[in-house]
Amino acid sequence: MSISASGLIAACRDTAVDAGLHIHSSLEPLGGEGSPIKPAVYEGGVYQHDRRWPPDGRAEPVDVLVVDNVPSQANRLEAALERHAGWLGLPRVVLDLSGVGALPPHLPATISGFRFPHRHADAYLRDSMLDGTPFQRTEIGRRLRDATSDHPAALLEWFPQALLFGFWQSHLAKGQSQAKLARSWISETVGYEPATTETRQLGLKGDPLNLSVEQRVQFDESDRSAWELTEEARGGGRGERLSELGHGQVPISVNDAAPGGVSFASIEQQATLSLAGLRRLTFGAEDPRNAPARAVVAAIGLFAHAAAFDRAFSLRSGCDLRSTGSTWTWLGEAGDTPVDPLDVASARELLEGCAAAAEEVGLPVGSAWPSEPLVVEPHEQLSKAIRKTYPEVDS
Repeated sequence: MSISASGLIAACRDTAVDAGLHIHSSLEPLGGEGSPIKPAVYEGGVYQHDRRWPPDGRAEPVDVLVVDNVPSQANRLEAALERHAGWLGLPRVVLDLSGVGALPPHLPATISGFRFPHRHADAYLRDSMLDGTPFQRTEIGRRLRDATSDHPAALLEWFPQALLFGFWQSHLAKGQSQAKLARSWISETVGYEPATTETRQLGLKGDPLNLSVEQRVQFDESDRSAWELTEEARGGGRGERLSELGHGQVPISVNDAAPGGVSFASIEQQATLSLAGLRRLTFGAEDPRNAPARAVVAAIGLFAHAAAFDRAFSLRSGCDLRSTGSTWTWLGEAGDTPVDPLDVASARELLEGCAAAAEEVGLPVGSAWPSEPLVVEPHEQLSKAIRKTYPEVDS
């Protein structure tokens, strides 16, 4: 069985009882089964621990580490959409930072709406200008500010991903919109039965000349290339060891060492598309726009998954994975049915079919999506905050 545009739209109708789609993938490190990988590390150098029922049906839960959690996977899916937005014709909103002034080279020159932490409800968009007017006072800004799951047209036009991954308008003034929408796509990667969680990545920062790390230096934090040897700190500069400037051999102590890679009995990715969740998206009871709108949002999620995880992928340094088997199961009215996994090409075709049907009922998607990005700029105070965080350094 394959997923078609007509079938997906039918499953998205108000009267449909289909639950959604479940995707299960068994993953393996590039080094082979059991090779250590780096799970996500959180504040304090800790992993996200849990106990889960293993997928092999054993009668007891086992220890697990969450390799990549739900918000992180949503970010990866949105990044995949960003990479293919032009090819798909998806709408794009871009915050242009070129007018802020000189910024460090590691910072982006623009921030895409696919990277906004809170999607259309993000403070960066709230604090932006469009053609010299505060964004929220423009027509597009007002429509996005006031959009809800019951009034989703502006989101379908400019931020359809927000209808899939959820949002919360929590950055507006008191008494303004606090609209929320729960995510309908959930994806997570988990490592089952870690061999250990205590290993630390020990090491030694080497130095071919083995300069003395005890030598005292004075330097200005704003320019570490301008330093001098000294016995005492003078004139307000920092008096530190030479090792603070990257010279000398410095062993990494157990207390300072980062958590090391972990070997797992198995690594599994679970993803679900909830049609029950998408039914929150509505233009009104039995409105003919409901099903095509939901199907477009669902198809965006399916494309994002295929684009992000259809081939070997890298989650972070030391965490490169590939799928050794993936099953897609449709949770439908007639029971659970295996369906053919989508690749990037077939997922794009599905999205185009759903978008064409949605256009026929007047929704602002598909060819109605703006062909050029909507470019906004940070307002004066946000620009000042950025410059204060990253003051210009003379070259």
